Amino acid sequence: MPKVLVIGDLMIDHYIWGSCERISPEAPVQVVLKQSETKRLGGCGNVVSNLIALGADVGVISVLGDDSAGREIIAMLASCKAKAELVLQERGRKSSQKSRIMVSHQQVLRVDNESVDEISLDDEIIARLEGILKRYDIVLLSDYGKGVLTNKLTNACIKISKALNKAVLVDPKGTDYSKYKGATLLTPNRKEASGALGYALASDADISKGVRELKERFELDFGLVTLSEQGIALWDGQNELRDPALAKEVYDVTGAGDSVLATLGYCLARGDDIKTALKYANLAAAVVVGKVGSADASWDEIHALAGFHEGKIKSKEQLLTAIKELRKKGKKIVFTNGCFDVLHSGHTSYLKKARALGDVLIVGLNSDESVRRLKGKSRPINDENERASMLEALEAVDFVVIFGEDTPELLIKDIAPDVLAKGADYANKEVAGAKYATKLALIDFKEGKSTSALVEKIKKNC
Repeated sequence: MPKVLVIGDLMIDHYIWGSCERISPEAPVQVVLKQSETKRLGGCGNVVSNLIALGADVGVISVLGDDSAGREIIAMLASCKAKAELVLQERGRKSSQKSRIMVSHQQVLRVDNESVDEISLDDEIIARLEGILKRYDIVLLSDYGKGVLTNKLTNACIKISKALNKAVLVDPKGTDYSKYKGATLLTPNRKEASGALGYALASDADISKGVRELKERFELDFGLVTLSEQGIALWDGQNELRDPALAKEVYDVTGAGDSVLATLGYCLARGDDIKTALKYANLAAAVVVGKVGSADASWDEIHALAGFHEGKIKSKEQLLTAIKELRKKGKKIVFTNGCFDVLHSGHTSYLKKARALGDVLIVGLNSDESVRRLKGKSRPINDENERASMLEALEAVDFVVIFGEDTPELLIKDIAPDVLAKGADYANKEVAGAKYATKLALIDFKEGKSTSALVEKIKKNC
């Protein structure tokens, strides 16, 4: 599980939901009949919520006011199981709350209550920062311009993180990005980047120039700009990457930038390369803009939006729905699992034999993070999407589902297959999830065929 530290401005996103059927006789304004109200973590708290939805272990550093809203934010962090590593309360400060009035899924008014002066406790945070940073894989700075990320604190965080070889990702604020110099990357949108660079990123040529200049001027590892419906552009020092946005109806752009930051941070923390992280961040943003208000993007939603639901590749929820219909038809369900990193004839032979044991073959595929834990940091060679697509192309396979645990036991429990198929090397061994299947079947592997052997052969011939 990636361990991610978030530093920035915490706040409450408060929503009042209502309907409107008339204009006030007192003034030309809408009369809103309140129906409900909700509160959730906002500001860098929205980054925290997104990380938790993705499955990260999250720590938080921030400064609040010594008031009821501050105590409410601390309680909200605890309820979502984020660790308040260092959340201080400063006397005389107002904790931030944004109250939005929503009518027919549209925001008609926002009322803010907050302090925006720079905090006076940055020295206290800096003194304890190194010890906290050592416990995390990556650091995300979420700057909402409310005073927590002072120049001194931001500079110290980047300096200490680099000394510890930790990546630092920043969602910047304002037009002066000098305080973020030396970070791994920034995530400005087109308008923000234009303000920081001093010229409009109006054309493709401007965007290409902009991502390069961001990297060079602020000494970043990557130059990046989010481009709304055009996706995300990134410069890694040699190549420009463009990941186009997925066409989707937009209800609310609130929090899309937080989702991009959180997803990039999660993916890089678990070992994904920047191209893979970029793709997932773009999909996460597309999920979020399809919802009203601040929102999270789960892996099931990200995978579904990627088009997995259109073919054999399913989220667990989609798969369980399909299984209900198959059982109504009396179909015999077979389940097997594996990493299937570099597909070879040993795999295809095994899967054909497994499919012959019933009417429907479901393949549980270890996620990239799961493979790394089982096989080491050099694996997988192909990411989970590539591996799933290869399995999907096989006639013997009916469904593919990606799971993140070391074993598929919980998945098998939910599926309750008629047959659990495993390799013959599991003879006389305990098989995870076997107690939830009606029958366990052991299948002989094709002699001399394995991914590890294939990888070693490739290395020898290179």
